[in-house]
Amino acid sequence: MLFYTVMKPLVQVALRVFFRQLEVRHPERLQMRGPLLITSNHPNTLMDPLVAAINRRQPVAFLAKSTFFKNPILRAIMESGNSIPIYRRQDLDTGAETLTPAQLEAQNEKAFGRCYDYFDKGGTIMIFPEGTSVSERRLRPLKTGAARIALGAEARHNFGLGLHILPMGINYFDPQRFRSDVYVELAEPIRVADYAEQYRQDPEAAADVLTNEIRRRMEASLIITRTDEEDELVTQVERTFGQHLIQDDEETLSDNFQLSRTLLKAVRFFEGHDPVRLAEVREQLHSYLEKLRRHRLTDDALETRPAAGSRASRILSAGIRLVLGAPLFVYGVINNYIPYKIPALIAKRATKDAEFVAPIMLVTGMLTFTLAYVAQTALVYHLTQDWRWTLLYFLSLPVSGFYALSYEGNLASRLRRLRALRLFREQRPLMESLLKQRQELLTILREAREVYLNTPAAPSSGRPSA
Repeated sequence: MLFYTVMKPLVQVALRVFFRQLEVRHPERLQMRGPLLITSNHPNTLMDPLVAAINRRQPVAFLAKSTFFKNPILRAIMESGNSIPIYRRQDLDTGAETLTPAQLEAQNEKAFGRCYDYFDKGGTIMIFPEGTSVSERRLRPLKTGAARIALGAEARHNFGLGLHILPMGINYFDPQRFRSDVYVELAEPIRVADYAEQYRQDPEAAADVLTNEIRRRMEASLIITRTDEEDELVTQVERTFGQHLIQDDEETLSDNFQLSRTLLKAVRFFEGHDPVRLAEVREQLHSYLEKLRRHRLTDDALETRPAAGSRASRILSAGIRLVLGAPLFVYGVINNYIPYKIPALIAKRATKDAEFVAPIMLVTGMLTFTLAYVAQTALVYHLTQDWRWTLLYFLSLPVSGFYALSYEGNLASRLRRLRALRLFREQRPLMESLLKQRQELLTILREAREVYLNTPAAPSSGRPSA
C-alpha cells in the first residue's frame, strides 16, 4: 500500500505528460463509494490499470495474470501495487505454470477469497474480463470471472453488501504514440443485488446474464471495429476530415468518440444499402492519401485558412513568432533531448508487440527524465553554488521541454504549408489535381452523410452532428 501511495502522484504526472489529452466522461461515477468492481477492456496492457487508478481517489486493487508474478522483482512491484494473481488455464496449457488443474482451481478460489475480503472493507477492484490484452479496437468474448466474483461476494452477505460493477471503456486514439489522446467512457453502474433471485435459482445462469449486461454496457462505451479494413477506413476518414464532420466550435475527445461510432454505423449502413458509394469513398480516399504521402504533404497543409489579414502580414507574423521562439526551442531541445529519445529507442528494441510499447515508454521516461533532471540540476548547482539560479534552472526544464514539443509541431506544420505553396508554384497541375480530388472527397462524404441521416433505415442514435 505504501508503494501505491508513493507512486500514484508520480504516475499521475507521468500520464498527464505522456498523453496530450486524457478525457473522462461521467468522472463522478469513478468516485462512487465502494465496494466497487471496475470492469474494462484491455487494449494497452499496463497502461489500462494506470488510467483508472489515477482518476479514482480510493486505492484500486487489480486482478492480473499469474505470469506477471513469476519474476521476483516484478512480483514485488505487482503485490506492492495492490495486484492479485489470477491463474488462467491457457497459461497452464502453455507450460508457463507447473500447477495441476486442481491446484489452479484452488489458487483461483484463494484469489476470489482475497477479493471478497477486499470488498468487505469497501474496497475497489479492477478486472479485465477479456482475459488478455489486444491492441485492436475490438472487444473479445468476456470471461464470467468478473460476474462470478461479484455474485459470490454479495452471496456471502445475502446480497446486502451493496457492491456495484462499473463498466469502463478505454479508447486510445493512437496508443503507441507519445502525446496522443485517450478517452474514457464510464457506463451506468450495475447493482449486483438486482441479480439475487436469479443467483439463488441458478448461479451459473446468473453469472452468464450478468456477464452479458457488463458486455452490453462496455460495448456502448467503446469504438469497436469488426475488421482491420473497416478500422483503417474509419481511422483515415476521422483523421483526415474529422474537423469537417464535427460541428462544435470546440472539438473534444467526446466529439471524436461519437464521430468514430457514427462513422462505423454509416459504413455498415452503406455496406447493405449502397456498397458502390462505399467502395468509391474507399478508393478515392486511398488514392488521395497515397498522393499526399508521396509528396510529403498532409491534408492540413492544403486547408484554406480564413483570411485574418493579408497573406504577407500573416507570413510575417508567423515568421516573427518562429524567430523569437527559436532560442527557447533550442534551450528546450538541449536540456530534454536525451531523456526524450531514450524511451522510444528502448521500447523499439525491447518489444515488437504494439500493446507493450506505451508502458515501456512511460516507465522508461519516468526514469530517464528523473535521472536527467537530477543530474543536470546538480551540475548547475556545482557550477554556480547558488540555489536561486539552480531552482530557476530546474523549473525551466519541464517548461522548455513542453515548449520545444509545441514549437516543433508548429514548425513542422509551417514547413508543410510552405512546401505546398512551393509545389503549387512549381507543379501547379499536380496541386490543382490534389485540391480537386480533396473537394470531390468532401462532397462525396457530405452527400453520404445526408443520405445516411435522411434514410429511415439508418440507425437513429449517434449520427453526425454536422
